[in-house]
Amino acid sequence: MNVIICGAGQVGTHAAEVLVAAGHDITVIDTDPERLRAVADTMDVATYCGNGAEAAVQREAGGDHCDLLLAATGSDEVNLLTATIAKGVGATKTIARVHHGSFFEHRGLDYRQYLSIDRLICPEYSTALAIASTLRNPGALAIETFARGAIQMQQFPVSDNATAIGKPLSELSLPLGTRLAAITRNREAFIPEASSAVQPGDTVILVGNASAFQEARKLFHDDKLGRRRVVLMGGPAMAVWLCRALHDRNFSIRLFETDHQRAEELADKLDWVTVLQASPTDRNVFEEEHIGQADVFVALRGDDEDNIIASVLAKSLGVTQVIAVVAGSTYLDLVYHLGVDRVFSPSVVATTEIQMTLDDRPLQRLSSLADGVVDAYRVRVGDDAPVIGKALREVKLTPHWIVAAIRRGDRAWVPGPDDTLQPTDTALVIGPHGRDKELKKLFAAG
Repeated sequence: MNVIICGAGQVGTHAAEVLVAAGHDITVIDTDPERLRAVADTMDVATYCGNGAEAAVQREAGGDHCDLLLAATGSDEVNLLTATIAKGVGATKTIARVHHGSFFEHRGLDYRQYLSIDRLICPEYSTALAIASTLRNPGALAIETFARGAIQMQQFPVSDNATAIGKPLSELSLPLGTRLAAITRNREAFIPEASSAVQPGDTVILVGNASAFQEARKLFHDDKLGRRRVVLMGGPAMAVWLCRALHDRNFSIRLFETDHQRAEELADKLDWVTVLQASPTDRNVFEEEHIGQADVFVALRGDDEDNIIASVLAKSLGVTQVIAVVAGSTYLDLVYHLGVDRVFSPSVVATTEIQMTLDDRPLQRLSSLADGVVDAYRVRVGDDAPVIGKALREVKLTPHWIVAAIRRGDRAWVPGPDDTLQPTDTALVIGPHGRDKELKKLFAAG
């Protein structure tokens, strides 16, 4: 595919590197000739020096026949303008990278729809969701890219005294917007039916709307492990999104921000979080606040070296799990050797979203679940699919398939038995491995 990337910063450069390796033809546009020279010296791409927001520049760079234009400069406004102009020039798909929540969260206006942009990506937001998913359950199955955090899916063992034990699902009264997607028993996984009941020792995969997920989880698992103590270093927008994603009884959060004005802003926004104007890397602060007893330490500042050093220090002083956010790709392979447990890079997260946007296949396997016995598929509903307009309770799916989630426009939810599918909907479907041909036929996903 022909891809134009406007902006040779960290996101644009990393995206170019990955997409070139995948066999795509890449053109990078930037106003800085030094940045373009660095890109051209390290990878096989075409470059064009100019303002990507100008229609003439886009046309000269091939924008009138490109499959995708990615606007990834350092300015949200420039990116939005560049992406919407690209549609007028002739780009098939456009993506705009934004930093601020006012654009990404559609405050006052759906900018994506109004400006005819195919997708807005916010690497900081997506990174916060990825970190939250890791902290909620190490075995969490990442489908945030499908539902932008609106849906959770987790795999966990059934507690010995769980409420659900021995009760058929038809009698269990799962909260609206939740589904039990799979059960693993004696190393064999299966899709449950209405008569199925969980047993002690089972492992289950639960999917549900974020608002109802924890209530459903309590039926299968005893979460009486106490609150996990989380320490955040730094208060950028990513920290706000992370705190919101972890806003429940399972987490006690302390956020350290050295800037007085920013600390006050965060305290007003996040009234369930303890905000301290101090640096957790100060030995006196570390000892006085007993940070060494924390379960998790997350370094979120805008400086890679600061985040790495702080994470290594926290680990050496007793914190159970340390996570560093690293913007550049230089340190990604090195950090694990220093004792950091997890590293998240917004550039890598953004590139994954870009690759998914480029993937036009109507049927795509997202992941293999339950030791490879069960698969999760993203399926785009075709115009003449037999399932269209029918209540899901009436749809005869191939044996043991379930529609675990539906995405329609910007909305995603776990459907109930009376929900219906419409053309161009995207469904998250879970079922036995190796039955994708039948699934493709059922959803007219050819």
